[in-house]
Amino acid sequence: MEKKKVVILGGGTGLSFLLKGLKMYPLDITAIVSVCDDGSSTGRLREEFNTPAVGDIRKVIVALSETEPLVEELLHYRFKTSSDLNGHAVGNLLLTAMANITGNMSDGIESLGKVLNLKGKVVPLTEDNVTLVGTMEDGSIVEGEHHITQCEKKIVSVSYKEKPVVTDEALRAIRDADSIILSMGSLFTSIIPNLICEEIIEEIDKSKADITYVCNIMTQPGETDDFTVSDHIKLLNSYLGKKKISKVIVNNDELDKEIVKKYETLEEKDQVIFDREELEKMNVKIIEDDIPVDKLVVMVQKEVGDRFKAVPGSKDYGSLSVFLNYYFDVKKLMDVSCNVFLPKPNVDSIVVEFKKKENLLKLKDREL
Repeated sequence: MEKKKVVILGGGTGLSFLLKGLKMYPLDITAIVSVCDDGSSTGRLREEFNTPAVGDIRKVIVALSETEPLVEELLHYRFKTSSDLNGHAVGNLLLTAMANITGNMSDGIESLGKVLNLKGKVVPLTEDNVTLVGTMEDGSIVEGEHHITQCEKKIVSVSYKEKPVVTDEALRAIRDADSIILSMGSLFTSIIPNLICEEIIEEIDKSKADITYVCNIMTQPGETDDFTVSDHIKLLNSYLGKKKISKVIVNNDELDKEIVKKYETLEEKDQVIFDREELEKMNVKIIEDDIPVDKLVVMVQKEVGDRFKAVPGSKDYGSLSVFLNYYFDVKKLMDVSCNVFLPKPNVDSIVVEFKKKENLLKLKDREL
């Protein structure tokens, strides 16, 4: 049976988290990554080598890779030194080097992907060294993604300082897609940068695929303060063309009070309000998870071993909950969005992934 073609647009942590679950299924995955990050190691490499942002690409490559935990740790490793290497991630340097060797970022990603055994394709939105520009509520203009996210003013809209040339691979993937997914993540600095390109919108409008949005659980200060689920969709729809979001994946559970408190005090984030009635008025199909995570934790815990004391509120419980949400939420997404009913990943596969994560955490405590 031919695999369903799924295209996910996003950038950064949100996209990489979603891909960790998607790669568990027999799907033809293409991740289109916005490349406007200009902070830290990525910003320095962009300035020196005039390349697209590599940081978000690195995260996505690692998420889709099937390799040893130590290799994943290596790609994310940042040098701590007093030299020019300080702060650079190894994966960023490798991507920059491969782009120079092959002549462009797309070919560099493909070459590195073969070594890392990627379970999908990673495509940069553009090969250009683009600058994201934010317009704030008071009318001021802020240039650069890093400066936009650090600005304490409310963002009204974003655009590019220079018109980017969208890669042919990105346009082709959308053209052939069975399902188009807008990933969770920062709306103005990760998702919308993919949608402010005319060519992308034209291909989405012509595509046979419906658009599904995986909604954030928490708000983003300066971007989506006080936003409901429908507010997220309305904002994204304002950047889309004729075809709008037709399905949304939402969280219908109340988060642990301690977790909510940490978000509120440390990051000034609140839980996104699930406004079901407004979504129904918009004729958006709601995909919500009704699987009791606490029971699934017990199920997986039996397979992992008695040494795991994964009780609600504990670190182990949180880790297992995250992994379970990867696989079961994604399963729900695939059932509805791709019109293909897939079996839930078996407990063994979840345990394998969780143990890989465990080993990675242990490695951090060792002298490498």
